[in-house]
Amino acid sequence: MVAIPVYAGVSELELGIMVTVCRLCGGPGATRTVNRSRASILTAGGLVSTPHVLYAALPEPAALLLPGGPGAAKASRDPLLRAFLSAHAALPAGASGSGLLLLGEAGCLRGREIGASDNLTETLWSYEPLEIHPGQAVTDTHLRTAPAGLGAFEAALHVAGALWGEDAAGDAARRLGYQ
Repeated sequence: MVAIPVYAGVSELELGIMVTVCRLCGGPGATRTVNRSRASILTAGGLVSTPHVLYAALPEPAALLLPGGPGAAKASRDPLLRAFLSAHAALPAGASGSGLLLLGEAGCLRGREIGASDNLTETLWSYEPLEIHPGQAVTDTHLRTAPAGLGAFEAALHVAGALWGEDAAGDAARRLGYQ
């Protein structure tokens, strides 16, 4: 199961891509959205979403996906989220757009090569990465980071490949028309 932290202002596009890729590869129960509360949240585009489970009640995940969105900066200061990400830093993971801020605040970007959106580069340097590749998707061991928007495909396909195999991830990409 892939844990996807959600927060007020999460990008529906990035969240939807991540859930869809995992569902195509791992079936209906492949993901769980997680938050400090089960209270419904308002996403970046105005949709209302209710997280599946609380951090404390989540079964041990096999991987993490971190979508971005305009609420990521505020969410990244949540001590429960930071502790959750720090405790699971060794899992296969993918982050897109401002979802990298969540990892940065949890101390998970220090010494890593990362790919990011051009507009986040200056902010991300404060988290002490080894190198930032603006506009590119980059894999550093078990972590795949990518620019916002369709970069979520790169993050999700990396995690899908790690959990369900490269053939399953490639099949999901083909079915979704992602090259």
